[in-house]
This record gives sequence, C-alpha cells and structure tokens, in this order.
Amino acid sequence: MADWGADVIKIEPPEGDPSRLFHGILGGVLPSNPVFELDNRSKRSVVFDLRSEDGMANALRLIATADVFLTNIRTGALERLGLDYDTLSAQFPELIYAHISGFGREGPDADRAAFDIAAFWSRSGIADLLTAPGEDPPFQRGGMGDHNTGLAAAGAVSAALFERTKSGHGQLVSTSLFREGMYTIGFDLNTKLMWGTDIAKNGRTFASSPTANNYLLADGRRIWVIGVDVRRHWAPLCRAVGLAQLIEDDRFATPRDRSVNAEALITLLDAAFAGMDIAAIEAASSAEPDFFWAPVNSLDDLLADPQFAPSGVLVEVPDSPGSETTTTMVATPVDYSRTVVQPRSLAPELGQHTEEVLAELAAHNDT
Repeated sequence: MADWGADVIKIEPPEGDPSRLFHGILGGVLPSNPVFELDNRSKRSVVFDLRSEDGMANALRLIATADVFLTNIRTGALERLGLDYDTLSAQFPELIYAHISGFGREGPDADRAAFDIAAFWSRSGIADLLTAPGEDPPFQRGGMGDHNTGLAAAGAVSAALFERTKSGHGQLVSTSLFREGMYTIGFDLNTKLMWGTDIAKNGRTFASSPTANNYLLADGRRIWVIGVDVRRHWAPLCRAVGLAQLIEDDRFATPRDRSVNAEALITLLDAAFAGMDIAAIEAASSAEPDFFWAPVNSLDDLLADPQFAPSGVLVEVPDSPGSETTTTMVATPVDYSRTVVQPRSLAPELGQHTEEVLAELAAHNDT
C-alpha cells in the first residue's frame, strides 16, 4: 500500500523488526537486505517501545491520526497492550483495524504463533497436495504465504475504506495465513466439501491427464504442456510432437483411455519431446495454435524471458525521496491506468523517522 501512495508508518521496537536480520540468511556479508527492502520500501520507521508509558502514548497519538491500524501481533498480546480492536475502536470509531494472524481470530489456536511455512504451507494442506505419492513434501520458498496474505489484507483494507465513505464508520478486517492457504487450494477443498472426494495426487509418470504435464527437452530445458481441455488439445499435441498416429490409437481414444494408459502414453511423449528443443517447440506451436505450453523457467530463464519486463514486474525505486539514483526491484502485482503507482524510497533505517513523525504529531495537536 506504500507503493500505491499510502503514508505507511512502521512502528518498531528498539531492537527493530526481526526481518531486518534476514540478510544473515543470505550470507550476512551482502551490502543490502533484499528481503527487507521488498516489503518495506517507501515506509517510514519510528521506534516506540510499547512496553513504556511514553512509547505507548506516542503510538496512540499516531493511531489517532491514522486511517488504518494494521498489525500481525497475536490477540493476547494486543489485549495486554491495550491495542486490541475493542479498545481502539471505542476510542477511534472511524479507524479501519486490520489484523493479520496465523490461524484466525477464533478457535483453539487463535493465539498461536505462526510462520507462513507452518500455517500457510504445511497445516493448510498445500504441502501435502503438492507431494507426489511416495515422495517427500516440497519446501516452500520464502514469503509465499506472507505475500499472498498481505495482498488479501490490502484488498480488505481498501474495501473497508470505500465502505467508510458511505457509512462513516470504521471496522475490523482480518485474514490469516491459514485461511489464505486454504483458499489457495480452494479447487481441492471445495471439491471435498461438496462431493466428499479428493482430486487425485499423481506424479508426472502417472498424471491423470498426460496432455497437462511437464516434459524434458533435448536442450535440458523443461516445458509444461497446458492441454487442460482434454478433448480439444489432444490432437494438436500429437501433431506438434510428431505422433499423429496416436490420435487413432485405441489405447488413447478417449480422455479416460488416456488416463488409464497414462504411463504408456507419457513414455511415448517423453521420447518425442526428448528429440525437440525450445526452438522446435516454438515452431510446433506456431503450426498448431491449440498446442499450448510454457517453459519451466529458472530465475535466469525468467530474467531472459521476453515477457519479463513488459509484464511490469520491475520498478525503479529511488534510493531516497527525490533521489535520481534508483535501485531496480520487484514491483507489486497491480497497475492503475490513472493513479501514479511509484515507490518513493528504499526501506527506512530503524527509527529513521521517529523525530519527524513526532514533530508532525505535535503540529497536528497544535492545530
């Protein structure tokens, strides 16, 4: 939301946000902290020790001027600090109070600590659904649950601000890593709820739909064939890889036949794809418009992908407000046709804006 123009003031304890130490995970000797920069650019940082009387007083003075209070602190700690929703909404009835938690605000684990790899990835069912039979669960990449849950919270805050223009009242909006994880696997979960059945988990050699599978090419690249319409995409796939004879093969005549005989079919497709490279795949897709595929990109492949920059994924972040020197970073995944969406600066130093914000609050009180 800072990228989208909001003045986001980050209240930190004297020891700072723990994610300021994340550069240690990447080796500790790097000149910057890419993880912290991505999530904290354009924000202002103040140090208020909420365990002290002065720190809490300053925090409440700041909240009194804010449209939104957003926190990921556990409910019990918020209540002990007097920063829970009931307390703040009684003092500031127009405040939008946004709470991001691990497991939600109700239930036996409402006050349980969580990280995204636990609540979003593991407990929600994602890791299990991505585990092929007989294999170990895959590891999550950093921040996947955090970023998705953050986007959900940003949407909820925006909607609540819009509703406030009609009602004049603030409200509580909340989301959790656990809830976002379950929404991510909504196809599977809703099928279980409505039909009582599971969508099969298969390894690639037993994929129920071989027309939607990944294949290794002669040049070492891997592609994913996107034949999700099992009737429409079957013949174009066969022609694209030089196996047109399979279209009339009784073993693969129907989608069910192709599923039952998936291992044999994938063996044939593996051999065909092993004789092709990316250039051959591109030529085949030009000849067969209904043969859909995508490369399985490494990060280096992604940087070289011709759609990478035009997608809007990059943004130049001023090193400081108004600076002509910039740092190239990943943009938020949203564009606007009229509103200028532009980060204003790199992430703040710990407490960099404490005095500035306190001076603003004093001026606000004087008026």
